[in-house]
Amino acid sequence: MYILALFGNLLIILTVSSDSHLHTPMYFFLSNLSMVDIGFISTTVPRVIVDIQTPCPVISYVSCLTQMSLLIIFACMDDILLAVMAYDRFVAICHPLYYQVIMNPSRCGFLLLGCFLLSLLELLFHFVAALSFSSCEAYVEISNFFCGPSEVLKLANFDTVTNNIVRYCIGTLYGFLPISGIIFSYYKIVASIMQSSSSSGKHKTFSTCGSHLSIVCLFYGTGLGVYFTSFLSHSPRSIAVASMMYSAVTPMLNPYIYSLRNKDIKTALRKILGRAF
Repeated sequence: MYILALFGNLLIILTVSSDSHLHTPMYFFLSNLSMVDIGFISTTVPRVIVDIQTPCPVISYVSCLTQMSLLIIFACMDDILLAVMAYDRFVAICHPLYYQVIMNPSRCGFLLLGCFLLSLLELLFHFVAALSFSSCEAYVEISNFFCGPSEVLKLANFDTVTNNIVRYCIGTLYGFLPISGIIFSYYKIVASIMQSSSSSGKHKTFSTCGSHLSIVCLFYGTGLGVYFTSFLSHSPRSIAVASMMYSAVTPMLNPYIYSLRNKDIKTALRKILGRAF
């Protein structure tokens, strides 16, 4: 899975960077999503591969916080980039004449920087919570195969009310708001498509948006699965399975969903393979 994820995401980055026809905002965000997915899966899976060979896997306090920090940054950037890509599709379909003006290179760079800064803000929220539990204990058991924010928050010295407030605030800012933005964007897109009389235009639009929607459903579906599993289930096995879907399966499938469903990506890949062979 890890090799497939690296290969697929690196192939997307190579394809977008080598083909001038793909130097557009849509593929700019797609290539950055692939970079984030590489970081996302590299934060957890290599450590799992090492731990499988270890009779009693142990992670230090500092390493645990480091892994949690990287996981939060990459997961949050993945989250917000999907919302930004939905906004990009909204502008392209609903305001095509102003697309080049609105989604200019400086605006795209600003949106990408905003994704990173919001990721750091979420990391700050979790650090305030994570640093409240003592690292002086000899051993603390994590009920997962990596130091995720949900597991670390359970160890914090919070009362139940404070813990729930932290969870709901983070869930609203980084879950509800991006999902609301995506839903609104696609509501306007569907409304715009329904007003179009061209069947070929409708097919092309649905084909372009279909890949993004597939990734959105996969990412948020597995992410919400992890969130609710950590709340409702106390079974380490159930939490680990949900987390595996979220942290490994999703980054692995994303590039293949885009490359198999996107005509421009497939054309660019044929050109690259034609030059190579």
